[in-house]
Amino acid sequence: MGAQLRIYRRRMRSVKATKKITKAMELISASRILKAQQRVAASSPYANELTRAVTAVASFSSTNHPLTTPSESPRRAAVLIITADRGMAGAYSNAAIKEGDQLVTAIRERGLSTEAYLVGRKAVNYYRFRSRKISGSWTGFSDNPTYAHAKEISEALIAAFISDSITSDTGVDELHIVYTQFKSMISQEPEARRMLPLEVVESEAPAGLLPMYEFEPNPGEVLNSLLPRYVEARVFNAMLQSAASEHAARRRAMKSATDNADELIKSLTRLANAARQAEITQEISEIVGGADALASASAGSE
Repeated sequence: MGAQLRIYRRRMRSVKATKKITKAMELISASRILKAQQRVAASSPYANELTRAVTAVASFSSTNHPLTTPSESPRRAAVLIITADRGMAGAYSNAAIKEGDQLVTAIRERGLSTEAYLVGRKAVNYYRFRSRKISGSWTGFSDNPTYAHAKEISEALIAAFISDSITSDTGVDELHIVYTQFKSMISQEPEARRMLPLEVVESEAPAGLLPMYEFEPNPGEVLNSLLPRYVEARVFNAMLQSAASEHAARRRAMKSATDNADELIKSLTRLANAARQAEITQEISEIVGGADALASASAGSE
């Protein structure tokens, strides 16, 4: 066997081994997408209704709660960026990080400094490689988040928001979140939202008379109870959306890698066949040439 043919066959074995890995990862991601979609569908109604409840209290009461009242002179904003712990998901993490960088740039153009809170090893490694300050980070659960994880992150964010940004180095006046919204198996888009101070953007006033609300014991106490749960629900829903998007992106990337491996195997097979045919032709030519030389030598000796 010629050296060129051995090289082609070695490369074919390597590509086939890689194909088995990418195919397995594609099947695993495909099996997890359905569960992730179901979790998103289950959490979205609760998060939306809780947002409407908080919006109702903020809209139809005269209370000035620190979590709903914008600061007159904001100094610092917290940005929570949700990415993946593992790679092989195409541009999923890079798109979220890029969206976060654009948001940070827009916030700094307003004259505010930023505090980075990161979920996922991809974002943490990105910030550490560039020696950027990280105020908080969480890793190890990007593809399967739980409500306990969302609660832990929300407590850190709310603590930073409640702290005075003037007297505290960790206090912030605004809270933003960057995550990847799962729209379909094909479409996942990074999205940036401001969570606090609360933006009344999801509630539209109905036609006719407005409903009358009564708050017990008072609007301030209601907001004290609802707003932490509102932040937790929003963070949890964003993490579930990102997890579903991560599985979909990884499935799409692994399917593309598997298809590329198939094409490469076909190309290497053709090259190996051509090299083998060339070797066979060369061997036949050498045999025929040797036979002619023997025949000529025998004829000369006679």
